[in-house]
Amino acid sequence: MSVESSPAVAVAPWLLAQTQALLAQRGHAWLLAGPSGLGQYELALAMVRAWLCEHATPDGACGACASCHAIDVRAHADLCVLMPETVMLELGWPLSEKAQDDIDSKKRKPSKEIRVEAMRDAVQFAQRTSSRGRGKAVLVFPAERMNMYTANALLKTLEEPAGDVKFALATDAAHQLLPTIRSRCLGHTMVWPDQPAAMAWLQALGVPPTQAQVMLRAAGGRPQDALQFASISDLWPRLPRAVQNGEVGVFKDWTPAQTLDALHKLCHDLLAQRSGAAPRFFETADLPKVGNWQGLTAWSKNLAAAMKTVEHPFNPGLMQEALVSQAQLALNSKT
Repeated sequence: MSVESSPAVAVAPWLLAQTQALLAQRGHAWLLAGPSGLGQYELALAMVRAWLCEHATPDGACGACASCHAIDVRAHADLCVLMPETVMLELGWPLSEKAQDDIDSKKRKPSKEIRVEAMRDAVQFAQRTSSRGRGKAVLVFPAERMNMYTANALLKTLEEPAGDVKFALATDAAHQLLPTIRSRCLGHTMVWPDQPAAMAWLQALGVPPTQAQVMLRAAGGRPQDALQFASISDLWPRLPRAVQNGEVGVFKDWTPAQTLDALHKLCHDLLAQRSGAAPRFFETADLPKVGNWQGLTAWSKNLAAAMKTVEHPFNPGLMQEALVSQAQLALNSKT
């Protein structure tokens, strides 16, 4: 269901406009916040590229200088990237030598949080002299993956940075950050593009119009999240009735998190339909008119509870069977 980040994603017109606006302002630390799928990471990367670029313009980095190339190959001496190791591997950023050795030797699995050791390295990085003379930059994504110890390690550096260093923190869960982290950053709320702009962007990436419409709806109007639904756009309209029939196979090769996300969206739309509101993620014609308030609200609570343990190493197949069984029961409850 997922797709890898591509350079084309970073040039979405709403991201370019935000890059221009942010680069025109002064500040050493920015917090880019908003719902997922609006380009927080891409905007943060565009900002640090411009900060370090040898020939930056008001529109951003030139894309052709040695600094831009160094970022493209993930080897810029003046850029520190702070991410969970799982995200770094997904986006192609190299791990530290020690972290890579630990993972390769099976001492531990890649971390899903930003490790405090990595944050301490970033603090030391901020205190060093710039290698290229354009200052230094630290990119933190997703910033909510800092635990209390990691965040506290960043606080003093954020408040009193040593030398010419700038920070771009990107998150889709700003409420999970320490208030002291938020207060030390200039806040920016991500722009939510309208549907015509999002549709045009998806089609520019080669997505056929009909498929783009399904993908965008499945993502709740969030264009970059829509890319995750490219491989299942044909299945999406059929999913509600498949779940009603207890067809676990429709979630083959899906992770528990992806399965839970789809069921959350289905539950939301069925509850919206029962209350007379328009569905958000599925077309009205694709939703069966089933379930009652009691069954659907109980199912919604069960899904919320499942979210708390979705990253637990359960057997994925058994978890999907349990989730689909709950869904089938709710959808077939008598009205």
